[in-house]
Formats: sequence, structure tokens, C-alpha cells
Amino acid sequence: MRQDFFLGRSFRDLDDLNAQFEDWRTTIANPRVHATTQRIVDEHFTEEGPQLLALPARPYEAVLTVERRISQEGMVAVGGNQYSVPDTTRRRIVEVQNHPAEVRIFEDGQLIASHPVLEGKNQRRVDPSHRKPIPAARRAVQLPSPPADGPVARRPLAFYEAVGRRLANTPEGRP
Repeated sequence: MRQDFFLGRSFRDLDDLNAQFEDWRTTIANPRVHATTQRIVDEHFTEEGPQLLALPARPYEAVLTVERRISQEGMVAVGGNQYSVPDTTRRRIVEVQNHPAEVRIFEDGQLIASHPVLEGKNQRRVDPSHRKPIPAARRAVQLPSPPADGPVARRPLAFYEAVGRRLANTPEGRP
């Protein structure tokens, strides 16, 4: 098909492609003598037809299954995107099934998370039910973050020098 049907062919849309394929199949491909079997394709198919099994009623889903390591943030990388797993996940390595429209994550054979496939790259999807709620006592202690457009505190240069020394872990007075 790659060399005989698609090579040098153009089409307007899927309907046009299907019509061209049907014409090629009935006038060129199937009436020919097959190079390997030395039989006419249509005749061979007519003989084999009664022994062929019907396809299942549901569509075929190609599934890619891989192992992935859970990041410290409780995320699994799949196809350039990040998907959350529950905080209660015990193992660091999980099995991931990448279905056409869904990512399914398994721990010890049990489904622990499923997400719709994210379009594009470098995106994150966190299911809120995967994260433990912050206890009320800890929530009250958390300091509110300063507004981004608020004023910046003015400090003397010595303050920043001290911070730099501390970050560099050098004794005072040494470069």
C-alpha cells in the first residue's frame, strides 16, 4: 500500500481518499497475481473468507504500557506531560497505560488514577482528590503571600552581603 497506493497520490479529504482506495483495491490490487502466493488476491480471499472470524463489535484500542517513576510532587510523566497520582500511593514505580484518549495509572495491578490525555507538551493535570487536604491547624499557621504588585522592602547592602555569606556557607570576612 505504501509504495503502490499512497506513492504520488493526493486527495481532498477522507472521503476522497476512501473512494480512491476502493477504486484501487477493486481494479488494481485484488485482481492481480500476488507476488508471494502466486494466486489472484480476489480468488484467494473468496476461499479464505468463510474461515475468517468477525472483528469484535467494540473498536480496537492500541495501548502502550510502560513503567514510570513518581516524582516527589506526586506526578507521572507521560508523553511530555505530567499527571497526578494519589498521595496515598505506596510505590515509587507504577505502570502506566497510554490509551488514545486516556492515561491510566496502576499500582500493583490496581487502577489508582485515570486522566484525559493532555494535548501538547509541558502541561500538568492534578486531580484534586489525589491531594490530602491541609489540616486546619496548618492552614491557620501558613502566612499569606505578599501581593506581587506590593512595595519591596528597602534593606541596607550589608543585609544582602550577610545573606550571600550564609548561602555560600562561608565565615564572615572571607570572600
